[in-house]
Amino acid sequence: MAGSSHTRRRVPKTPFTRSTAALTLRWLHRIKREKVGLAASVIQPVVWLLLFGSVFSRIVTVSTYSYIAFMTGGVVVMTTFNGALNGGVELLFDRESRMLYRLLTSPITPSSIIASRLLFVLGLTSAQSLAMLLVAALVGVGVAAGALGVVLIVLTGVLLGVGILSLSMALAFTLKGHEQFFSILGFVTLPITFASTEFAPIQDMPHWLQTVAMLNPLTYAINGVRSLVLTGLNWGELGSIMLVLGLFDVAMFSIAVYTMRRAIEL
Repeated sequence: MAGSSHTRRRVPKTPFTRSTAALTLRWLHRIKREKVGLAASVIQPVVWLLLFGSVFSRIVTVSTYSYIAFMTGGVVVMTTFNGALNGGVELLFDRESRMLYRLLTSPITPSSIIASRLLFVLGLTSAQSLAMLLVAALVGVGVAAGALGVVLIVLTGVLLGVGILSLSMALAFTLKGHEQFFSILGFVTLPITFASTEFAPIQDMPHWLQTVAMLNPLTYAINGVRSLVLTGLNWGELGSIMLVLGLFDVAMFSIAVYTMRRAIEL
């Protein structure tokens, strides 16, 4: 009967989905108290795009594209990278305060701790990436692949973010304190950034740096997003990039799950 079409299909609620939703709301409530940090995380990549784009445009020549257009893909990916790399620190703070262990004694599914953090951080970084594309559009840089390209840019960022955030959470479950966490992040962030195609095409790098860049997941994400921004959609190239990022995700997520189980056992 026609009236039956009004029947709503509800997504079944399981202990995992309930726990994930509750913990995600917890992260959302926390961010309300960190408005300055949130604003800085949006403003910083905008400064990178406009400042570095203006400065390096006089030094680096990139085919027929403006350097700001060339940098847009890199800055969008770096927005996700920085957000995901710092995403594990909240779990480390929970470990230090013993809140993590109180959560584990409550009626939640342990895997929802990782799932909720992935959902929250990747949702936030995806929104920041869209904001960056809007800023780029305001300075005359569009996405050559169109609306579908915007969706694929966000998807590429999510694929990179899963792996980087999993690594960050693995560190949070392994290290003894946040001082070590921030020391490692401060040490690795700059080399990883410059050992990618963020600032220059790979063919313009020294040969040894080209080899390092080809082992860097950032390079694949940046090249994929940059291609969507500058030249349009190439399914073959994008598919191979997503395959590499997917394999990276599987490896890093497995490490995150293993370290969490070790932390729980201890």
